[in-house]
Amino acid sequence: MYKRIKDLREDNDKLQKEIAIDLETNVTQYQRYENGKREPPFNFIISLANYYKVSLDYIAGRTNDKKGLTKSQLSEDVSHLVKSYEFLSEKRKGKLELFMQQLVEEQENENIKIKEVG
Repeated sequence: MYKRIKDLREDNDKLQKEIAIDLETNVTQYQRYENGKREPPFNFIISLANYYKVSLDYIAGRTNDKKGLTKSQLSEDVSHLVKSYEFLSEKRKGKLELFMQQLVEEQENENIKIKEVG
């Protein structure tokens, strides 16, 4: 895990000091995490994953795919949807994301109503 933390920083042309400031920790503490002298707390690892936009599994060394799941791990239906999404222009991807957000909100509202009645 420590090598991944260092590699991510170097791949993003960042200094240890920059990461420490961005993630609100001191430089010495960050250096200890990166060098493996101190185990980083889980919430710090989550912050790193969010910061670099990678999965926790990638940081932990469980996968080499920075985003986590590979298409082979997805169901055939979901894999087809991902392929279709990747085909779209950025503008259409934005429209689809808004539409999906609306659908999720509708589903959440329906679930709340069902709980209220039940």
